[in-house]
Amino acid sequence: MIDATVYKNVLGSFPSGVTVITTLDDDGQVVGLTASAFSSLSMDPPLVLFCPNYSSDSYPVLIRNKRFAIHLLSGAQQAEAYAFARKGKDKAQGIDWTLSTQGNPLLANATAIIECELWREYEGGDHAIMVGAVKNLIVPEQAPSPLVYCRGKMAELPAFA
Repeated sequence: MIDATVYKNVLGSFPSGVTVITTLDDDGQVVGLTASAFSSLSMDPPLVLFCPNYSSDSYPVLIRNKRFAIHLLSGAQQAEAYAFARKGKDKAQGIDWTLSTQGNPLLANATAIIECELWREYEGGDHAIMVGAVKNLIVPEQAPSPLVYCRGKMAELPAFA
């Protein structure tokens, strides 16, 4: 038997990037979630994956819309990470965003953005494994340093020389 607290502590010791996945609900409002469970999957075709909890408010909207934007957050976006990590509506209140030509809400100041269409969904215990087919990549001219998460804390990754 695996102790849940020990399991969380062990996995929390693995540093990861922080993402926010966004889409629009039926009323045109931004919905989304914060996820550190994100990975590239395939080059041909270009696929990425993330793993939302089935209990997430945003999960049913993401499945229904079948399109979303994955934001690789910058060190200056801790407020966005916390806003989209909470339950409820109005997560984007006070956050600067625009609508892309793909129909996805895009948050300002991300390190990079990956726009996707849902390719497949798989069961993964208490989380879904959502695979997105990459449709558009957005990389700022001067990408800011990324936000990382480890042992329950977020911090900006120092710049690489």
